[in-house]
Amino acid sequence: MDSLRISTEKDELDVDFIFNFLHREARWCKGIPRELVEKSIQHSLCFGAFIGQKQVGFARLVTDYATFGNLVDVFVMQELRGKGISRVILNAVNEHPDLQGVRRITLATSDKQALYAKFGYKELARPEMFMEKFNPLVYS
Repeated sequence: MDSLRISTEKDELDVDFIFNFLHREARWCKGIPRELVEKSIQHSLCFGAFIGQKQVGFARLVTDYATFGNLVDVFVMQELRGKGISRVILNAVNEHPDLQGVRRITLATSDKQALYAKFGYKELARPEMFMEKFNPLVYS
């Protein structure tokens, strides 16, 4: 996509677009309140994908910029999926100068393992070391 542009500038993000997708369509956080979406954007490194001025995709990395990151909320609007936009977003994450040297970046996905594998993500090397505190009904 020649006119596709990635920005990490938060003032360019279309928060309505992001909220509407996460609140209504995302399996992983359906029903999330707007104030939590806004807070999550404020405290993360965000990647907006734009065609012209229109936002068409998003990804968010929760990180300390030194040792750890967790990649979340990666999505492309339905009608533009399959056109390579997610690959451009993931390349931008991998190449971001503030993330070079970060020791571990994690993510959780139920169905896109093949996509993420192309960008160096693998199953946990030592899953027995990882634990989680998970409340799947927190937004209900």
